[in-house]
Amino acid sequence: MDTVDAIPETALAWHRAGKGAVLATVVETWGSAPRRVGSQLAISGEGEIEGSVSGGCVEGAVIVEAIEALEKGEKRELEFGVSDQDAFTVGLACGGTIRVLVEPVGPVLPEALLEDLVAARAAREPVAYVVDLDRSDRWLDRSGFEQRFRMDRSGFEPDSRVFVGIHNPPLRLIVVGAVHIAQALVPMARLAGYDPAVIDPRETFASEARFPGTRLSHDWPDEAVTALGLDTRTALVLLTHDAKLDDPALALALRSGCFYIGALGSTRTHGKRVARLTEAGFTEAEIDRIHGPIGLDIGAASPAEIAVSILAEMTRVLRRGDGA
Repeated sequence: MDTVDAIPETALAWHRAGKGAVLATVVETWGSAPRRVGSQLAISGEGEIEGSVSGGCVEGAVIVEAIEALEKGEKRELEFGVSDQDAFTVGLACGGTIRVLVEPVGPVLPEALLEDLVAARAAREPVAYVVDLDRSDRWLDRSGFEQRFRMDRSGFEPDSRVFVGIHNPPLRLIVVGAVHIAQALVPMARLAGYDPAVIDPRETFASEARFPGTRLSHDWPDEAVTALGLDTRTALVLLTHDAKLDDPALALALRSGCFYIGALGSTRTHGKRVARLTEAGFTEAEIDRIHGPIGLDIGAASPAEIAVSILAEMTRVLRRGDGA
């Protein structure tokens, strides 16, 4: 998923309400396509929509095809490109080509399967929706496609017509320390698709006025982190400079599956942090998971610039791995 969304959930709700529903999914792209593979659009039988498969370029044509497919109870594979006169007419002039799979809920995509997908998403359980287009077979997979889950990359399996749609939990950012850098980082991260939470026992710092519309916790960091949970779609950023606040959360993170751990501080400060963690029994490999000093080295000086460097490093780790 590109961002926090509710497209499968919306399609299920429309279907249950008796409106009829269709899921349209980008299954392949070439060139400068406006949306990545796996992007989805939900269409109701009444013409309501949620989501996007092209950023507005071909939605009109997809909606027409989807409603016809719903009426006939059949799947459709659509292809739009700059050389396609119909697609050009509806606006795909960016030079790319996209292929869209259209699946009516019920006659093509079983309601029970969609219910299971929605339940997995609600439980923050990574799941793959797999379609064999030649056999018209569909299922959910929770144990395979490790590389696809890590890279958040949907697509066809090599030399096959088996499409794998990756449904990872929404990204989360947990920030320990409601400081100026956090005030810049939280809205940036939200725009990048993260659901942020800020932890700081100091209520003056972690206030609604300083972090409007943000989940705030005034519990001690280890208690708050335990309550929120750390999984493979969570980034933890420690910004307090205070060992008694940072270290309890850090100890939990180092033995969790969170994809990114970053801690503010100079090289000297980080050296002291490493010494404390080593004395506490953490291994070199565990400690090496910490990005400290935090952020990409872009010469950042202001709180906003440091926030940019942190978000850039988080993105690099998420998309390319820790060894990039």
